Amino acid sequence: MKQLVQGVLAAALALTAGAAAAQERFITIGTGGQTGVYYVVGQSICRLVNRGTAQHNLKCTAPSTGGSIANINAIAAGDMDMGVAQSDWQFHAYNGTSQFEGKRVEKLRAVFSVHSEPFTVVARADSGIQTFEDLKGKRVNVGNPGSGQRATMEVVLKAMGWTMDDFALASELKPAEQAAALGDNKVDAIIYTVGHPNGSIQEATSTVEARIIPVTGPAIDKLVAENPYYAKAIIPGGMYPGTPNDVETFGVKATFVTSADVPEDVVYTVVKAVFDNFERFKGLHPAFAHLKESEMIRDGLSAPLHPGAVRYYKERGWM
Repeated sequence: MKQLVQGVLAAALALTAGAAAAQERFITIGTGGQTGVYYVVGQSICRLVNRGTAQHNLKCTAPSTGGSIANINAIAAGDMDMGVAQSDWQFHAYNGTSQFEGKRVEKLRAVFSVHSEPFTVVARADSGIQTFEDLKGKRVNVGNPGSGQRATMEVVLKAMGWTMDDFALASELKPAEQAAALGDNKVDAIIYTVGHPNGSIQEATSTVEARIIPVTGPAIDKLVAENPYYAKAIIPGGMYPGTPNDVETFGVKATFVTSADVPEDVVYTVVKAVFDNFERFKGLHPAFAHLKESEMIRDGLSAPLHPGAVRYYKERGWM
């Protein structure tokens, strides 16, 4: 009899565990290189979501990926649920322009924007590079294929009337590898579209004498004037060794995106986890310190907002 009761109890427990496991849902967020802020964005969102797993049964992972374009393609293919992407590539993907010509991601949906990302050029002090024009004939890391930084570099080159052939070397190193390449004198300059302060830039400017180069001029002015997802940007002086004064450039916003195919309650839960714990989120990286909710639900978003995000923003009286 005792064995029978134990057997029934064990079966009941197994059923309960099975039901709990069945209810658990897993979401994956595409990020970027491990030294970049995108990786921290994804990890931070997952940390806040996973704190509430007992209540909503949602479990979140945020692996390192190739960056903006890789994330959007993975979302379009259904391989990832959400991801971080530059505002310009959100625009191009949803509108089927630039690299997404003929491959429009019609189901792309905006969730919120995060920090500003200036287009950043770091050059060795001994390279003689003082302006963007001085990069011609130099060894430059243009970024890995699939990354937003690489794609934005291509946009800048087109605006300047240049091609990759204008460089002595156009290397395709990932963000995690580029600081060491600059320090080892394998490249003269590195390009990174990233939020500041950034670990990779910090490493580069601490390893070797280097400076941040301004990205200005008529071609850049025209680029900003003609494209709503670009804006003038300043990299504050004194943030990195070798750059005591503010540096002018332009930039984009980091944005958080998903697919129309992701259920409303899933996106609502993720958005709620972030904004119900907003001060905690802002404390997870220095680039988040000055975020404002009102700007995050508006700036840099060119795809329609996902209904799950809209539901939360309306609940909060923000829309």
